[in-house]
Amino acid sequence: MNSKTAAPGLTKAADDVAAARPTTVRWRIFLILLLLSAINYIDRASLSVAMPLISSEFEMTPAMEGLMLSAFFWSYALMQIPGGMLLDRFQVRNIVGVATVGWGFFQAIAGGAHSWLTLLATRIGLGVAESPIMPAGAKLNGAWLTPNERGRGATLVDGGAPLGTALGAIIIAGLITWFDSWRIAFVIAGVGTMIVGVWAWWYIRNNPAEHPKVNAAELAYITNANAEAAKTNGERKAILKDLLKSRSVLAMFAGYACYNSVFYGLLTWMPSYLHKAHNLDIKAMGGATFLIFMCGFVGEIFGGWLADKWKDAGGAPNKVMRSMFAGSAAIAALCILLVAYTPDAVTVIALLCVALFFIRWCGMYWCLPAILGGKSKAGVLGGSMNFCGNMVGVIVPILIGLIVQFTGSYFLALIFFVVMAFGLMLFSSLIDYRERGLA
Repeated sequence: MNSKTAAPGLTKAADDVAAARPTTVRWRIFLILLLLSAINYIDRASLSVAMPLISSEFEMTPAMEGLMLSAFFWSYALMQIPGGMLLDRFQVRNIVGVATVGWGFFQAIAGGAHSWLTLLATRIGLGVAESPIMPAGAKLNGAWLTPNERGRGATLVDGGAPLGTALGAIIIAGLITWFDSWRIAFVIAGVGTMIVGVWAWWYIRNNPAEHPKVNAAELAYITNANAEAAKTNGERKAILKDLLKSRSVLAMFAGYACYNSVFYGLLTWMPSYLHKAHNLDIKAMGGATFLIFMCGFVGEIFGGWLADKWKDAGGAPNKVMRSMFAGSAAIAALCILLVAYTPDAVTVIALLCVALFFIRWCGMYWCLPAILGGKSKAGVLGGSMNFCGNMVGVIVPILIGLIVQFTGSYFLALIFFVVMAFGLMLFSSLIDYRERGLA
């Protein structure tokens, strides 16, 4: 009798405990964003991997190859600000879903290209479709995370860059080898992206109150933390004209451009540098590239975790962020400077692993649009920041090529990366990282 009457009571108590424990839907959403960001870079890398086969089939000149490789970045960069404005005006969930399915579609139909012009058109389409994803991460950072979680959220979104770079060449090259066709590899990658896009749309919501799997405890945890920040900082309305005059916003644009100068420079020229300056063969070069960029991914996730733990323990946002950005940029600059004077290939790879581990801490820049612009302007600020970063991504590889061509070595190119790392330190020190509580 007692056991029968006690069972319902025990069940109710267990249910009460479960209800009191916040769910973790917000982190599942940011893991999905990490996956989308990684696929983003895998699909970008597909053309570079397949270029020798494509170039031969379409009889492309080196100049045409360069145009093809740059087409994605031009359309991607130019769509950043319009994409951010769309995110601020319409539902983030729908734009993420449409964008992911869209870029998967362009990736897939590239497999049916019958000339270099049709392939060029698919690359332009890929850049347009991928453009809202990173600003969407900034927008969701402001809606879903508390002030002491923004660092981890930002590095999860941005961590897809080194992760996708590390895995992309292996996955696409593996598909091409397995099917003996770059066309089939592109179709498989595109269809896979579209499936993930539908799944992401099904799970993601614009804010915690809309998600059916968010319990009352998680909703209260997020809402109360952000309401407290808004109350402390005055609950002011974000005005775009004023934001674009802000020292912090301008320094964010410049700092992110310096950060991407280092990352995109290494992304595009490091394999060639290892091959020509240190005589690594293709297999060794591929292994080194995978190792270096995986170190960048691990470093980025660790940096976000460390920043949030430090703030959670009472660290002032300005002290935490300025220390971490300045420290990581300084270590990366020192490592790259040592690379310029190091003849041993193994030591060079080790130094580049350390440099990428620390420089990727600056992926936390993706929490700044929500801090500086509030929920209503996080999208357009994120898009503007990414526009600056990706225009640099277009210019820097060309600049490095000119430096190498006219000097006959990579020394000044490496010194350029050191200078950009110091620029990152400078501009990061000019940003006020305190929560504004802006609407």
